[in-house]
Amino acid sequence: MGVLNAGPAETPLTGQVALPERIRSPWWELGRRLLAALGILVGTVLLVYFDRDGYRDSGDATAADPTGTISLIDAIYYTTVTLSTTGYGDISPVSDPARLVNAFIITPLRIAFLVLLIGTTLEVLAQRGREMIRITRWRKHMGHHVVVIGYGTKGRSAVETLVGNGLDREHIVVVDPSPVALADAHADQLAVVTGDATRRGVLQRAGVSEADQVIITTGRDDSNVLAALTVRQLNPDAWIVAAVSEQENAPLMRQSGADSVITSSDAVGRLLGLSTLSPTLGTVMEDLLTYGEGLEVAERELLVNEVGMPPQSLPDQVIAVIRDEKVYRYFDPVVTLLARGDRLVVVRPAKELPWAPRPGTHNEDFAADED
Repeated sequence: MGVLNAGPAETPLTGQVALPERIRSPWWELGRRLLAALGILVGTVLLVYFDRDGYRDSGDATAADPTGTISLIDAIYYTTVTLSTTGYGDISPVSDPARLVNAFIITPLRIAFLVLLIGTTLEVLAQRGREMIRITRWRKHMGHHVVVIGYGTKGRSAVETLVGNGLDREHIVVVDPSPVALADAHADQLAVVTGDATRRGVLQRAGVSEADQVIITTGRDDSNVLAALTVRQLNPDAWIVAAVSEQENAPLMRQSGADSVITSSDAVGRLLGLSTLSPTLGTVMEDLLTYGEGLEVAERELLVNEVGMPPQSLPDQVIAVIRDEKVYRYFDPVVTLLARGDRLVVVRPAKELPWAPRPGTHNEDFAADED
């Protein structure tokens, strides 16, 4: 999948001013340039008409008026055929001032006029063509991706965590109706489908039916429930993670098809309570929830040399073992010894340290790969 925006700009040198890029509609740019071309046309007509005594109209020349008087219509006619390089030659400058004006003013205006019209037409066609090709290529390669519904604080944090754990930004699609979210997602180099995620057509354009995971993080629980129902209808196999503001809505969210439900208000409330009762414990919990700093909670595969070992003896601090799609605490008798096919939920440094290397990241063999 291609990302529907330009790549990151080069880092500006120290001391230089870097202004944000101003993105405008191609139709606005076309209108602006057409107005500029019209201004050139009107200005040239007035220039010719005010200096009409320096021009001769051979088509209107008579015995009484051998030079042919230049009228306003003649000035408009001469301007259009001159700026368009048609040049029939029936009207021509005859005085030295008129010829100088044509050489040093009208000729540059002719070039600017052609550049505006032809250049603008080519640019608009090329831009629309490139955009259509990019979108077509993106849709062709879209699949097994992650759809993030809602790009507020929670959505951005979820995307940051996914990217930080190795997911390519090209495999993330954001769905949000807000222009602010559209600008934020494009700034983060993400593809965006603008629209209401409770509508089937919007989710279909985001490729929900081919997505592996869907994250639902809108600001309203009722919208989250309806979005989950629609997603589950379009894709019965997708793994849906949804956020709800109130705990009482969590069962309804699960009934709507969500595989995992996060209660944001309760989670924040518990963290506030822990920080009040035990500031140090609250600090540790906040550290676990903060991406890229201190400690992190992660899931990894079991290594070959770890098969048959108790969870407590591993280099990582194991807090849970996933066996046959069930989660067991590390002290559960069922997982006293680790077996092939197990996956581990561990607490480890957010960044690998020399004295704490990360198992599974140095070409070790995984137990799941062994016959």
